[in-house]
Amino acid sequence: MSTEHVTRQSPPVTSAAVLASKVPEVTLYFWVIKVLTTGMGETASDFLAHALGPIPAVGLGGVAFAASVVLQFAVRRYVAWIYWTAVVMVSVFGTMAADILHVGLGVPYLISTPLFLVVLGAVFAVWYASERTLSIHSIRTRRREVFYWATVLATFALGTAAGDLSATIGLGYLGSAVLYAVAIAVPAIAHKWGALNAVAAFWTAYVITRPLGASVADWMALSHARGGLALGLGPVTASWTVAIVGFVAFLALSRRDVQNDSAGEIPTV
Repeated sequence: MSTEHVTRQSPPVTSAAVLASKVPEVTLYFWVIKVLTTGMGETASDFLAHALGPIPAVGLGGVAFAASVVLQFAVRRYVAWIYWTAVVMVSVFGTMAADILHVGLGVPYLISTPLFLVVLGAVFAVWYASERTLSIHSIRTRRREVFYWATVLATFALGTAAGDLSATIGLGYLGSAVLYAVAIAVPAIAHKWGALNAVAAFWTAYVITRPLGASVADWMALSHARGGLALGLGPVTASWTVAIVGFVAFLALSRRDVQNDSAGEIPTV
């Protein structure tokens, strides 16, 4: 689902405060980094909860999340390291939000998963009612940027709950990873054959990347008794962080994921 397959049907922005594009071009690099951030966020959240305790970890995660999003809103155009730092912190804090419901409040994954799905649907409904588009390539006003990051946070919380649900109902982490690896191909195939439009295909795949990356990272990090490779939360978090930094540094230097704003158009995904 690259932007080479995108149609340009988005309604024009009427707000006076029009920004340059605040999101990256959707390329293979985008999907690779997105999956890496999901896995890193999963293990980082668990590592911090074990190292600091749940309450200090949530507090630290909340502050870092807020700071990264404020920085993202402060810049006038897409900046690779700022954008992906915000995504990483959304991943960490989104994981914590889902875990609070289950671990802290005792809400079963069978309830929290559809709950977060309803929340995501509500965000989409309000976004579309306000802007008449859900395109990530229309993020050129402050209001659309708010909708975008609310959606991203909801997708991470939903994906976390869904991944934990599948892992705890018998599939395990490796089985869940295989399930979501197959599932993520469905929207791409459906879009290619005209059964799903580009915007719906993008957001469907975006949601699935969360349980996919988290399941792989959990499988690598957790003990043999829990069906994992027992590599440890710290080492897995560190290695996935290094991979993220490497890819983001490459994109920052090469600018291969920077959208072309010269035409002043607002393409849809």
